[in-house]
Amino acid sequence: MKIETYPLYVQPLLQLFHQVHPLSPEIGKYLAEHIDQVEVEAGDLLQESGKPSLYIYFIIKGAVRGFIKDNKKDISTWISADGELVTSISGIDGHSNALENIQAVENCRMLRVSTAAVQELYTIHPAFNTTVRKILQVYYLDAERRAFVVRLSSAENKYLFFIEHYSHLANRIQLQYIASFLGITMETLSRVRRKISFS
Repeated sequence: MKIETYPLYVQPLLQLFHQVHPLSPEIGKYLAEHIDQVEVEAGDLLQESGKPSLYIYFIIKGAVRGFIKDNKKDISTWISADGELVTSISGIDGHSNALENIQAVENCRMLRVSTAAVQELYTIHPAFNTTVRKILQVYYLDAERRAFVVRLSSAENKYLFFIEHYSHLANRIQLQYIASFLGITMETLSRVRRKISFS
């Protein structure tokens, strides 16, 4: 499949899929016909908890986070940026509701494809199931990392782990979101960052 034969704006997402597992021209055509380009502003919600996941997003430029509410506390569960896919897995089947909210933390330019279209694609072109399975393996690995970092007892080790695996976000994402993601307070994060910068 020649990616360059498709409209320019859909090519980044098709390229991602194609790198994971070769797409047939039929799958490429279907996706190209069902992909939209959207722009959202920092602070906008892409997904609300308690509602079905209607879209899968691909971030061309920008950053978003997943978060939950625990009473009045806002807890960031993940952060993603340029070149990544985002959705709420818990609500993607069309039968369950999302557990998380998804919010833009920067102005974003994104591509989106409806979860209904993806479900239809599984039936029409079963080979696409392989593509999605391989993508889910990558994202499951990232979920393992997130589960690991919150179990570290030392705030310094948590931040060092963050720098090792998410260095591209360290000076880009608001510190309140990084602290929440790591399960530490802003004050603790600031102290750890100062200690590391002077060591």
